[in-house]
Amino acid sequence: MQAKDIMTTRVLTIGEDNTVVEAADLMLKNRISGLPVVDSRGTLVGMLTEGDLLRRAETQTERRRPRWLEFVLGPGRAAEEFTRSHGRKVGQVMSRHPYSVTEDTSLEEIVAMMERHRIKRVPVLRGDKIVGIVSRANLVNALASIARFAPTVASSDRDIRSTILSRMEEAVWAPAASVNVTVNDGVVEFWGAILDERDRTALKVLAENVPGVKRVVDHMVWVEPCSGMVLESQDDLRTKPTSTSVSSVG
Repeated sequence: MQAKDIMTTRVLTIGEDNTVVEAADLMLKNRISGLPVVDSRGTLVGMLTEGDLLRRAETQTERRRPRWLEFVLGPGRAAEEFTRSHGRKVGQVMSRHPYSVTEDTSLEEIVAMMERHRIKRVPVLRGDKIVGIVSRANLVNALASIARFAPTVASSDRDIRSTILSRMEEAVWAPAASVNVTVNDGVVEFWGAILDERDRTALKVLAENVPGVKRVVDHMVWVEPCSGMVLESQDDLRTKPTSTSVSSVG
């Protein structure tokens, strides 16, 4: 999927000469946490977010540093912080040089950008004009939509087992050499030993993501690497001695 597949096309923007109060009112009225800032030609020049409005003189939250630290940072840094906390115009407070993407940028690239730069939204440009915006909410909506309409695939037990084993071989964390898998009527059972308790949950998740899997049963034992102590799975401990417990998928 690409940006154009999930972006919001109705994008609210604000100008550099608008006041901070006008920007705050616009964000509150529309229940958004950020605004692209454009110049008179509609070209993107910055972003104004809730984070830019956290430290403000009006709320007495402006940053106060010890004198010695201000001396180390230099007068330029102090002047910049004063402008951001006391500025009345959007252009004085906004974050300049905003990150942006094109309509054809993949979701993987967008998520990587959001994580790397710790941002919550990114404008989508066509040339130098804004045609949309992708936020974290758009990504969550896409996830919900895909999950809701994902087709149910009928797979044979042999295909399910083959897929699970193949994915275990590909996963660097999976204990493929010490864990075996059996499948009967869509019910997956894990047998064997693991050296890290976190592998137990990860293997269940791996199986639950294979089409056709109905349930997952855990028979694996955890072998503590240092002491050699063996602990049985919670599924087996709960069901001894009469039955085997299973965890449902979905």
